[in-house]
Amino acid sequence: MTVVIATQLRHDRLEYLAAMHASLERQSVPWEAVVAVDGANPARLPDPLAADPRVRALALPRTVGAACARNLALNEVRTEYVNWADDDDEFTDDAMAVRLHTLEATRVGWCAGYSEDLQPDGTTTLWRCSTPPGRHEAGDVWTYWERPEDTIPIGPTTILARTDLVRAAPMGGLVQGEDYVAALGITSLAPGMLLPLPVYRYRKHPGQMTRQDAYDVLEPEARRHAWNYGRSLRAALCARETNDAAGVV
Repeated sequence: MTVVIATQLRHDRLEYLAAMHASLERQSVPWEAVVAVDGANPARLPDPLAADPRVRALALPRTVGAACARNLALNEVRTEYVNWADDDDEFTDDAMAVRLHTLEATRVGWCAGYSEDLQPDGTTTLWRCSTPPGRHEAGDVWTYWERPEDTIPIGPTTILARTDLVRAAPMGGLVQGEDYVAALGITSLAPGMLLPLPVYRYRKHPGQMTRQDAYDVLEPEARRHAWNYGRSLRAALCARETNDAAGVV
């Protein structure tokens, strides 16, 4: 499996990026990582990542934003499964093994879990998404997001999915909320499993994007766009299934 990480190698996040890498080193199954360096000097990559042959850096010549950087990094993925990650978060120790084994046993397209908020003092708080644990058919996850202003129905960075699915449902053309679009696309195109255990730690710190002044200005419209996308995609796929069953060409 491959973990795709977009980063601008900001000085205040390099320590967190090294912690993300350390969490990957604790995994019990093989992994690779593609780090999309978004307009920064790749020489600033922390030493543990630069020295790890499992980590490949994709140096982008100018800043393009997280959505574009992640999409371009997908070109470099060469494994069957892929997972998004942010440069300031980390995975739980069994995150890769438990989801990979579930995918191999069930042959669904994606497997996700809960996430934890990682506080500055090292404590964690469990975040349960509104989607219930268990198997979900294609398109079902969106139904647990009743209104755009509600909490998103699944954690995008908790999803380990088939690479072909992720390529078919890339990040949306947004400056934020693009991962909501990707999560709804992946879960609308194939059935999957949600496990009732944490697989990802979302770090809380002053420099995170959600604490920036401009974040709240666009967030309502980003959520609305992602919600409408999920509704429309689900409706289109349901209509196609209905037509196929009726023999409509």
